[in-house]
Amino acid sequence: MLVVDGLSKTFPLGASLFGWRRGGVLRAVDDVGFMVARGETFGVVGESGSGKSTLARLILRLIEPSAGRIEFNGEDLRALDAEALRRRRRGMQMVFQDPFASLNPRLTVARQLAEPIRLHGLAEGAAVGARVARLLDEVGLRAEHAGRYPHEFSGGQRQRIAIARALAAEPDLIVADEAVSALDVSVRAQILNLLGDIKRRTRMAMIFISHDLGVVRHLADRVAVMHRGRIVELGTTAEIFASPRDDYTRRLLAAMPRIAAIGDAETARIRRLQARFHAAARGLAS
Repeated sequence: MLVVDGLSKTFPLGASLFGWRRGGVLRAVDDVGFMVARGETFGVVGESGSGKSTLARLILRLIEPSAGRIEFNGEDLRALDAEALRRRRRGMQMVFQDPFASLNPRLTVARQLAEPIRLHGLAEGAAVGARVARLLDEVGLRAEHAGRYPHEFSGGQRQRIAIARALAAEPDLIVADEAVSALDVSVRAQILNLLGDIKRRTRMAMIFISHDLGVVRHLADRVAVMHRGRIVELGTTAEIFASPRDDYTRRLLAAMPRIAAIGDAETARIRRLQARFHAAARGLAS
């Protein structure tokens, strides 16, 4: 579905404060290449400043690459003009780290979800409201939430709304950039389970970007490890965690075992509570 080849982004650097050196360039993303298959979750991990978020924005052409190729469903995105790119963006949506900043505080949830539906001609009239209600149900919210504003929700609920908005365009690919890093551990596990459920229900592909290897292990089929703008290791999730080849990957794994364990334990706890709740609900119904 997605082919990235030789992708690079450089930013000019001005002269230093005291004029000791002339300006150079910062290689934020340096000759990156990978492929993502339909239905695959592709994880990108690395510390802050490794180029992960810049890579996400390059793939969607939110910023322009300095070099390289981005091919989506067989089409070269760099060759598209602004209008053609706007039409293609229906198939490529993004979920940002901060859901409050990415949602319009002046619009109700209903209007924010309806906007991509109308923009891409997916429904009209009363059918738009029905689609909005279905989207809210898919992300674990209720139809009555449609009339509320972003400030009336918790951080986890706002991220569910952001995910619903990304799904509203019926994309082939979602790029999730640190989509759970601002959430507490229990809410993080819920959002990860939600993303996993969406993946199982659809053939949608996902690029999941995180600094936390434990989180990526929970969700990704394959993992790319980024360091100083380059991919230093690429393989299946099982390969990366069982036998990392690069020293940087080994250092990341050594630094994060406790975080990963907490996330796995919390996920298991939430699933046990969900099972108890559903069992109780079935008992009441009978």
